[in-house]
Amino acid sequence: MKRYGVIGYPLSHSFSPGYFKEKFKKEGIKDSSYEAFPLERIEELPSLLKRIPGLQGLNVTIPYKQSVYKYLDDTSSIPAGLNSCNCISVKDGKLRGFNTDVTGFELSFIKKLKPYHKSALVLGNGGAAAAVCFVLEKLDIKFKLVSRVLHKGSSLTYADLNASIIEEQQVIINTTPLGMYPNIDDFPPIPYEYISSGHYLFDLIYNPEKTQFLKKGEQQGALIQNGMEMLILQAEESWRIWQVANPEGFQPFKG
Repeated sequence: MKRYGVIGYPLSHSFSPGYFKEKFKKEGIKDSSYEAFPLERIEELPSLLKRIPGLQGLNVTIPYKQSVYKYLDDTSSIPAGLNSCNCISVKDGKLRGFNTDVTGFELSFIKKLKPYHKSALVLGNGGAAAAVCFVLEKLDIKFKLVSRVLHKGSSLTYADLNASIIEEQQVIINTTPLGMYPNIDDFPPIPYEYISSGHYLFDLIYNPEKTQFLKKGEQQGALIQNGMEMLILQAEESWRIWQVANPEGFQPFKG
């Protein structure tokens, strides 16, 4: 039996186990299983690998996409400077890292992108934000990183946001867990009253389907998109990685 799974914490509402269970059923895959491995600390990863020696691959989610980096034997498949990993291929006891968030986000994001969407606000500064910023740079979209307090990577705090900034940055991407189930009444503290029909709001959250962040944007006439399609795309990209005989030669899906 080939075993796969997802690490993170908490994982009680993780999408991946149910998705892969259904995928295996639909495709008649009987030699594989996928399960959640909640780790309270990333330092528990080595003991997990020893406890389940048959692991072929892992997805990595909040809050370990960056801290898992130190456990990877090979990061050459992750774009330089990204330093965020959400997919691991396990071959001969060696961990090779990938980032399928990049592919998933890009392919979902560009579907509603308009030619005038040339600048963005990225809310949050975790591993998912790193993948989002990588894609924005690739698409030549200028962006500013928004966090609760200023740090090395951020440009603005939430308190800095005003009418002028919101009107100038017509793409707003939420990479934080604010509004994720079960805390569905939460939302990023931005001045939604300045959002217009020219804005595009993308939320990486998929549960609930429409977060307060998206609802507030929609009420102002903005285009909105949740993270479900991105999640499916990155999951399928992970599966492709795990199935190739030679991960070193893996080529990301281009759509």
